[in-house]
Order: sequence, then C-alpha cells, then structure tokens
Amino acid sequence: MIRYLWISVLVIALDQASKVAAARYLIRHAEITLLPFLNLTLTYNTGAAFGFLHDAPGWQNLFFIAVALTASVFIFLWLRRLPANDRLTAIGLSLILGGAIGNLVDRLIHGYVIDFIDVVFGSWHFWTFNVADSTITLGGVLLFFDGLRAIKGSS
Repeated sequence: MIRYLWISVLVIALDQASKVAAARYLIRHAEITLLPFLNLTLTYNTGAAFGFLHDAPGWQNLFFIAVALTASVFIFLWLRRLPANDRLTAIGLSLILGGAIGNLVDRLIHGYVIDFIDVVFGSWHFWTFNVADSTITLGGVLLFFDGLRAIKGSS
C-alpha cells in the first residue's frame, strides 16, 4: 500500500505552501474574515493540538519532534504491511502521515508550528489550526469509519 504515499507527499506540499503564504501575507494575531465563521489568523504554536503544553518552557519541541518521528515510522511500517484491498485504511494513514510530517517540518525549521485557520461561532473561537492538522483529523475519521465497517462486517 506504499502506492498511497503520494497522498502524504501532496499533503506535505500543500501544508508547507499554505504556511509559507500565511507567514508571508498575514500579520500575527490579526484576523482576516473570510466568512462569518472563518478567519485567517497567523499564530505560532509551540504546543500540540488544542494548545497542549504551549506554555511549557521549551522542552516540548524536542518531545513533539520525537513523537512525530516515532509516529511517522510506525505509520509507514503499518502502510507497508496493509493488504492490497485495504484502501480506506491506506488513505487514512497516508493523510495522517502527511500531516504529521508537515507539522514536523515546522518544528524542525522554526521550533513551532505555523497555524492560521480560525473557525468562529459567535464569540467562541476554535483553536487555530493548519492544513496538516486538518488532514490528520480527516485521516483519523477515515480510520474510525473503516474500523466501524470492519466491526459491522465481522458480525
């Protein structure tokens, strides 16, 4: 199922291109409204998802680099062992792998992850995220539904 790695490469390219554009054209913490529920807001995330460990004194970057490297190797090995007919799992894993590497590149280059997508509902803001975060989430959703399908098929 290595043939699905093109998805990971595409995710990395789109993620990095969007982050370069965000860093170049957006002003940090200044909101640009695209839709009533969607802003572009440049932020630098030194933590993980949902701001986890964002206020740690700096060790977290090495920790998250190690986690991303370990997860990437694990996912790659999992992809290599998948049966040829397990397409949904392969697509989900490829999306997660591309997102993990996209954010890993940021941590290695900058020491933080560039986020810029800001979803808003009234006065409530979701945590700012990026293309890599989106593909990790989408890949997780695909794996979840694939798991449900497997459970339903085994009953």
